[in-house]
Amino acid sequence: MAELNFEHIPVLLSETLEYLSPRPGGAYIDGTLGGAGHSLEIVKRIIPGGALLGIDQDCNAIEAAARRLEAYKDNVVIVRDNFRNIKTIALQKGFKEADGILLDIGVSSHQLDEEERGFSYMNNGPLDMRMNKDSKFDASDIVNSSSEQELIRILRDYGEEKWAVRIARFIVEERRNGRIDTTFKLVDIIKKAIPAAASRSGGHPAKRTFQALRIAVNDELQALEEAVTNAAEILKPGGRLVVITFHSLEDRIVKRIFNKMEKPCTCPPQLPVCACGKEPLLKVLTKKPVTAGAEELKTNTRSKSAKLRAAERVSSKRG
Repeated sequence: MAELNFEHIPVLLSETLEYLSPRPGGAYIDGTLGGAGHSLEIVKRIIPGGALLGIDQDCNAIEAAARRLEAYKDNVVIVRDNFRNIKTIALQKGFKEADGILLDIGVSSHQLDEEERGFSYMNNGPLDMRMNKDSKFDASDIVNSSSEQELIRILRDYGEEKWAVRIARFIVEERRNGRIDTTFKLVDIIKKAIPAAASRSGGHPAKRTFQALRIAVNDELQALEEAVTNAAEILKPGGRLVVITFHSLEDRIVKRIFNKMEKPCTCPPQLPVCACGKEPLLKVLTKKPVTAGAEELKTNTRSKSAKLRAAERVSSKRG
């Protein structure tokens, strides 16, 4: 088997390291290992005595990360799983209390470049989009089996696509002539559905539809919510959680969870003192999301949409 070229330029690397603050002897978790771009720099800073747990559901990422981290294999544990299970995995692997956790959300450059994975509207390939290749459910199942109303919901909720109704109608009409099973076939349908004037602005016309389908196939938003919540619960007091997102739906989820964990009180505003007894779990370190600087924007186009939020564990109570 040819060696996988899983290149990954880590986004917001210096900012991640600043907020995560990895130190020798610490226990750290990368819940979205990918090509180990971030993890390599983390593990360099936690030796001697430190330990890193890396999690990813993509078998190609696992293989590439293992190669990249080979020199530090005595300090690294790699698990193939969905990051929504981060708490269970951490407890099983001896990471009961983590000094820092990183979640870098989204599709990798490698996944986009692999035509057979079907993530990209720029490459022709099977309409797949599964991050876990063992999953039985892919994007072609959604496109060819969902009702028109369900397609509209997916495109609106996960892609914020204003032409959702037209795109869904065109998909349903086109699939009467045969199965829609390639990325370019779907792109052609989307281009026909969106008026020409609208296609001239806002980037590639298929961008939002492909985002929506990818999120639906991989249950990404629910997985993100579970991952952030579970990650916060396994931090030790003073431990840091850093989350990098790439679109507004993800960022809003992280912001909401962070705010709820920082201000959990459910008492009516008119009460002079808190009576519910709910204590803050986190202290938010980034009141506004951190974005890439001018230099990174020049060298890494993927950083353009990246937003980083960070928080620190303040409570010692365990659920």
